Amino acid sequence: MSKRKQDDFLSLYKVVHDDFERFCRARAYHDMPYEDLMNETLLLAYQKLNQLKKQTSFLSFLIGISIRILANSRRKSKAIAVDFDDPQYKNYAIQQDNIARFSDVELLHFALSQLPEQQREAIILFEITGFSIKEIMEIQESGQSAVKQRLARGRKELAKVLTAIENSTVT
Repeated sequence: MSKRKQDDFLSLYKVVHDDFERFCRARAYHDMPYEDLMNETLLLAYQKLNQLKKQTSFLSFLIGISIRILANSRRKSKAIAVDFDDPQYKNYAIQQDNIARFSDVELLHFALSQLPEQQREAIILFEITGFSIKEIMEIQESGQSAVKQRLARGRKELAKVLTAIENSTVT
């Protein structure tokens, strides 16, 4: 490890740390601990730092790596998918006695976890991390209309999930 490479990496990372942590917290919800995602991503990013084309794209570089880590982790896991439409599981997570202790952020993370992966990522990147449509297009390797459609559909579905949560806590 060269001291110069370490210094370069740290100087790039200091600028994006808060945004990157916010992304990892939102995106890793229920998939893996966000700290693990951050650590794995930073290790890979350091190893592949020479592949970074523009220093201004460092945050996109980190997010792209973390998305691939999560996808690989999901492929490797043998977790059983739960069909929340099944009456047995209907409102399972939102009818727990301790729902009052959930913070707004935890509820948002739960609601985000109910969205399809690409919609969830688009919402997190745009609304939470503050990326532009163009930057999301590059990260998700898709066109402008696809990203806008994911955002619109994701917002609509997120509103439905949050409304269902709100209605179930009232009754």
